[in-house]
Amino acid sequence: MKFVSLGLLSFGIILLMQVISPVISFQIFSIGQKANNQSLISPMSESGSILGVSVQNRNNFPLFISSLVRQTQANYDSFYLTIPKLKMERNNVYVDSNDLSQGLIHLPGSALPGEKGNMFISGHSAVNGFLAGQKAPFAKLTELKKNDEILVEAAENKFVYQVVEIKIVDPSDVAVISAPDLLGRYISLMTCVPPGLNFKRLVVIGKMI
Repeated sequence: MKFVSLGLLSFGIILLMQVISPVISFQIFSIGQKANNQSLISPMSESGSILGVSVQNRNNFPLFISSLVRQTQANYDSFYLTIPKLKMERNNVYVDSNDLSQGLIHLPGSALPGEKGNMFISGHSAVNGFLAGQKAPFAKLTELKKNDEILVEAAENKFVYQVVEIKIVDPSDVAVISAPDLLGRYISLMTCVPPGLNFKRLVVIGKMI
């Protein structure tokens, strides 16, 4: 009986550490971001808001919802996202979707692969990878650093983006949807932080090279 109690206690401690560890790691990561002052570019928004995009609470989760419609529709329903640093290979990104349960989703109306503007992609994170995979494809997004590569494949075309900025914002900050400038081709990857929790949003911004 004593061994069973010790076993249950050990299991409980391990489980607790699995939950606490991401929070501690995120705090260290956040401090590092501020110390490195990596804020190189700032998304532009003339009015401070994005017309056609709102933040809606779905199942106690603040989610960007877009009603934007592009003039020319994409000739594909999804494209592939590869991030070598995270060993993420050819994950599906669903075009013009507000449904995070699908996996990775491309914000309706944002730039398509290779286009000028900002291609905005959202995905869930997870506590220590417990739900990693299709349910939480951005579980390790905090591991990305400046100059890491992000690869996109769409309609047999390949595009390479390089990380230029990493920032932490409030869940209601829709300004991150805007492109940093009018000429560049950008990609933004957004997920919840600390991993698996819903306090802030991590946004990784890449520029096409």
